[in-house]
Amino acid sequence: MSRAVGQVTRGTTAPNRLRRFDRWIAHLAGREVRGARVPLAVDLGFGAHPATTVQWRGSLAAINPHVEVVGVEIDRTRVEAAQGTITAIHGGFEIPTDRCPLLIRAANVLRQYPLNDVERAWDRMRSRLAPGGWLIDGTCDEQGRLAALISIDESGPQWLTVSCRLADLERPSQVAARLPKALIHSNVPGQPIHRLLTDMDRAWDAAPRWGARQRWIAMADALRDDWGVRDGRTRWRLGEFTVPWGRVG
Repeated sequence: MSRAVGQVTRGTTAPNRLRRFDRWIAHLAGREVRGARVPLAVDLGFGAHPATTVQWRGSLAAINPHVEVVGVEIDRTRVEAAQGTITAIHGGFEIPTDRCPLLIRAANVLRQYPLNDVERAWDRMRSRLAPGGWLIDGTCDEQGRLAALISIDESGPQWLTVSCRLADLERPSQVAARLPKALIHSNVPGQPIHRLLTDMDRAWDAAPRWGARQRWIAMADALRDDWGVRDGRTRWRLGEFTVPWGRVG
């Protein structure tokens, strides 16, 4: 049996913390999930309790009731505790499932690793993806109100998504503290991610103050051409803002 690749992380979790991940994944990969006979989704590093894995399974089952969700954890104690609630196996970035997953969610995992380990972990995980599959590497706060997600396919990272609970938002750059490991150390003047957050704040400040949702939509619309912002008002009103990885990575 091969050794699990990775290290034990803090494992902190809570119900509803990853709802923004679930909602984005359903939008990004809904067509692929719907079209697969029995799609496999892997929740890597589900933590001390699999509540968010159960919720993700419910989100995906609404798209395809035949979906199979497997939790992968490097901490054997957590694997044992989760049995009976989810299908849980011991492992790490090698993703030791019998078949290739269509989806891998690595939420609040790589933020706890050295920066030099990130791309190696990405490469390892995306090599396990089924055709058309996605790896989501993201970070959020303890309540799941501020999140930043990187969407990665077989060829590499494709999108950066910022997702915020707008009712609590003062400025878009609040999400800076929740940037994934691949970006957080680059959030300094002169770097693309710093320019993006600065532009988001500037457009937010300039938007009519009719309410947070309207300001967010106006911000996204103002930056659409300069930053290649994808989707439109239907997604923006949810507090999502997605740009090509090549603009920030």
